[in-house]
Amino acid sequence: MADRVTVIGWDGSPLTAAAHSALGAATLVAGAAHHLALPEVPAGAERIRLGSVSLAARRITGHRGTAVVIADGDPAFFGVVRTLRAAEFGLEVEVVPAVSSVAAAFARAGMPWDDAQVVVAHRRTLRRAVNVCRAHTKVAVLTSPGAGPAELGLLLEGVHRTFVICEELGTEREQVTVVTSDKAADHTWRDPNVVIVIGAAVAAAEDGGWIAGRDPAAGPRGWTLPAEAYGGLMGEGELEPLRTAQLGRLGPRVGDLVWDIGCGSGAFAVDAARSGAAVIAVDRDPRACERAEAGARAFGLQLQVVRGSAPHVLENLPEPDVVRVGGGGAEVVTAVADRRPQRVVAHATTRDEAELLGRELTEHGYLVECALLQSVELDTRAWTERERSVAFLLSAVLPDRPQ
Repeated sequence: MADRVTVIGWDGSPLTAAAHSALGAATLVAGAAHHLALPEVPAGAERIRLGSVSLAARRITGHRGTAVVIADGDPAFFGVVRTLRAAEFGLEVEVVPAVSSVAAAFARAGMPWDDAQVVVAHRRTLRRAVNVCRAHTKVAVLTSPGAGPAELGLLLEGVHRTFVICEELGTEREQVTVVTSDKAADHTWRDPNVVIVIGAAVAAAEDGGWIAGRDPAAGPRGWTLPAEAYGGLMGEGELEPLRTAQLGRLGPRVGDLVWDIGCGSGAFAVDAARSGAAVIAVDRDPRACERAEAGARAFGLQLQVVRGSAPHVLENLPEPDVVRVGGGGAEVVTAVADRRPQRVVAHATTRDEAELLGRELTEHGYLVECALLQSVELDTRAWTERERSVAFLLSAVLPDRPQ
């Protein structure tokens, strides 16, 4: 194992005294081509071109001498330090950090970033990164080849965002470009790059907030809110007890895309968006679409509303993770199951309808549960019955997909 391993962050500025000292003693240096070309790299040191960090870590583990790894920005922030410290390698490292590429990107844009979400996009995580961009007003995306600005723009179709694209930060070829998301696919972008994705402006706390990223305490408490919070006038399938049960079964989370089909007042769509998930609310009634948009604005949420009749309108929507079917019957449930979301919830007013929906989901490979939910709201001033609701709740889980 190497006698000493130092990880040096590089942001294009002159190396620090600590970095100079570590490089001067190095017998092995690993880094990208532009790192290995630095004049401070000793001529006699073994050089490893970083492709796979895991392969480099194995080489370093077997090296007898002093090793240095050079990485862009802060190597402890979505960087090589995590891999080098993995238990399979057993490497203890010293870190000389530099300004992270995310911090540099926001500096170039002249924007604060304590309220930003930060995600990594590669081929495996691109869809989830895009969902975060759908759901949040300020996101920094650390891209990779095949999962860059063009791909982000293509997958955000139907959602307007502003991209601040920072290419090759810290080098002589550094360039910062501002484009709308629909124009990003019209260009070829140089790697490495960072994309700042900006949605509609939301008023920030005067003191700058207290936690990085999205404030989990923003908005009122509770998974779901009463009808009054959404202007009242809700359908039978939107009453708070049923919405609470549906939300609990779906469990939307950051990085997910939720479909709310037959969104009605928009209450469930807003409830789901408050969890941090991206939401597409679908309804054929223009008044329902307007109410959903109004509810999202009232809570400062990003929500995409699509007007149209299911199941036909669903054909061009991006792939969902979880779906609430608020209307449309077996035809819509079948169309949803064909898209293979992880979880589906639906409700029925009769047992026969519940059996029909349950059979459709079962035939598509889902594990289905059904419960009869009855709620009675009491007026506590006189302890008299105010409202009664009865519904069959169906919840379905696809066992062959990660939950």
